[in-house]
Amino acid sequence: MDVRASKVSQGGGEMQKVNPAMLRWLWLTLAVIVLDLGTKWYVSANMVLGESVPVAPFFSFTLLHNTGAAFSFLADASGWQRWFFIILAAVVSAVLALWLVRLSREERWMACALSLVLGGALGNLYDRAVLGYVVDFLHFFYGGYNFPAFNLADTAITIGAFMIAIDVFRNPSGATEDK
Repeated sequence: MDVRASKVSQGGGEMQKVNPAMLRWLWLTLAVIVLDLGTKWYVSANMVLGESVPVAPFFSFTLLHNTGAAFSFLADASGWQRWFFIILAAVVSAVLALWLVRLSREERWMACALSLVLGGALGNLYDRAVLGYVVDFLHFFYGGYNFPAFNLADTAITIGAFMIAIDVFRNPSGATEDK
């Protein structure tokens, strides 16, 4: 049986079927989730909130709880942001998973990118849903400048997003090719 994604006509539009071969990329999503939640658990179990452990002149482990989004956006809101970000992350995760399983076998670069973003989104979604905040602990700084603390989920999301952007520039027509 041919497991490659095929196109079918539905109501005049073209829609790709689910490609079971792309499910293999979920190992990367799972690896991101396990590493992310494992490191957050370890740091939370061994540090107190606000504690900073210097690692290098420009980097430290600093345990923080972020109730907002990236760069603590909306962290000072009254609490509605938690549910907004939970719903947003759930919807985005569903869209990413659907996109992933509809890729063709040749779209490995995009499959990797989507798996990274999906794993990061689900890692932070877990924190937000269960804890009410996202655990951040990677803190870079230089001189008087402090980059906001982040976690491995954020790192996976950022790497995956850059990979998607690179794919758009490498392949602006959207045609599939070996990547």
